[in-house]
This record gives sequence, structure tokens and C-alpha cells, in this order.
Amino acid sequence: MELTQLKYFLEVAKTQHVTRSAETLHVAQPALTQAIHRLENELEVPLFSSKGRNIVLTPYGKYFYEKLEPLLKSLNELPENLREMAKTENATIHLNVLAASSLVTEAIIEYQKIDDELHIQIHQNEKNDLDDIRITTEVSAQTQEIKTADDSNFICTEKIYLAVPNIQEFKEKIEITFDEIKSVCEKWGFVALLGSKHLRSICDKYCTDAGIKPNIIFESDNPASVKNMIAANIGIGFWPEFSWGALDTSRVKLLKITKPDCKRDILITCKKNKAENSHVENFYKFLTGYFKMASLGEN
Repeated sequence: MELTQLKYFLEVAKTQHVTRSAETLHVAQPALTQAIHRLENELEVPLFSSKGRNIVLTPYGKYFYEKLEPLLKSLNELPENLREMAKTENATIHLNVLAASSLVTEAIIEYQKIDDELHIQIHQNEKNDLDDIRITTEVSAQTQEIKTADDSNFICTEKIYLAVPNIQEFKEKIEITFDEIKSVCEKWGFVALLGSKHLRSICDKYCTDAGIKPNIIFESDNPASVKNMIAANIGIGFWPEFSWGALDTSRVKLLKITKPDCKRDILITCKKNKAENSHVENFYKFLTGYFKMASLGEN
């Protein structure tokens, strides 16, 4: 069966008139009749029968029409569907967010005001290498920057504070050393992220190096839950300077941690082969700019 034969059959089945169908299809009537006869011979069943000067579908013809009509409709729609698919794929960005998820979400919300046709898919999988842009964190991202030298990298250093209740005990304090944190831990329990999170790993390393073993009283894999528990004075905890957003300063106070300075590097990487996509490139520039403004306290 040829596609042309099938299209001819559908038109004749709709009009049940060979002459009118030939005019609509812009073909000679004998050529149309021959095409229908070849199709019937190939199927080995009659599709039409004569009824006066017109023709009507046989039971075989009706069955064939019912099955064929939606198939050809889908086939005709296929080129446009493929174009839309390509358009959507080109306008889709795959983000692998392994750090600073709150700030990344804020940036996406703001960017949607600029480009509301962009489709963003967020993943959280360390083993995924199909992402366009990856956001992760390290104590120092310098070694990782070398490994990804062929990609576009943005490194933003973020201080990590100790969040404590805004009470008389801490009223005069602006900063705190790890030696002092060791004493505070004897009175206050720690609220923390679960161990699988990068921020938790970084904070654990600082504590281990300082000989501190915090008394963990609450753990969650959800940063929002950790923030809320600290804000409710359930315990104390480490608080990234800007990536976790604002907090209730009337109830919680942030103390700068010194000796050594407690900080982390947030690394935003755009895969080299993805940067050629204008949507990826534009969002990467916006995202890194958003983080830069956040680090300067301008968001």
C-alpha cells in the first residue's frame, strides 16, 4: 500500500463520489479510479460498491476507513509534533541541584518572569552526568575546578554561621570560635541535615577537625525543616550565609565562626557541550549573577 492510495481512499470514502474527489485531490478521475482498484486488489476485498451514480463503502470499506482515518490523522500531525518536540527539548534545561536548593529555586522563579517558555527539570543525583548545569558544594572547589577545566565554572564562597537563640546568653556575641562552640554544645543540642547532604559533610569535617562531637537532637533531609527547627529555638545549628534565605532575627542570631573561618564553596558548572544552547547559556549567566548578588546581600 502506498500513502497516496490511502489518502485517495479516505477522500473518496468521505465524498462517496469519484468525480468530486478527483477535483478535490487535483488528479484525473481515471487515475483516481485505478488507484482505488489497485488498493482493493492488494487488500483482496472490495472497499466500495455502486449505488446509482454514486458509490458507498462496503462493510470492508467501513472497517478500513474507521481504522485508517485516525492513523493518517496522526501521521499528518507528526511533522508539527516533531517540530514542537524539538522546540521543547531545546528550551529544556536539566539542573542537577546538589547544594543551595533554596536559592536555586528563588532564581528559577525570578527567571520565569523573563522567559516563561523555558522548561526546567531539577534532578538531585550525584551520579547523573546528563545535566546541563550542576550546582554542588565543597570545602574548597579548587580541585574540582581543575577537573572540569573544559566546562564553564562559577565559584561562590559562602560563610557558614552558627545559628543560636537570640537570648541574653549570646546577646554580646558577634562571632564564635570552634573552641567556644565545644562549650556551647554541652548545653545546646544540634539541629542538622542528614549525613548524605553535602553541607552536613562539610560541617561534620569542621567539627571533627576541631575535636567537637555535637549532640544531634534533630535531623532531616529537608533544609526547610532544619531552618524551621532552629528558628523555633529547638537547638542550634550551622546556617549557610545566603543560600538558605532569611531567618527571624528576633528569635535567632547568626554568629560568625572563626579559628578557623567556617565556609564552603558553591560550584556552578555548565557543561561545555551544553553552553552552545542559548537557553542554557542565558540561564547559566542569570543563575551565576543571582548567586553573585546573593553573596553581596543584594537579593
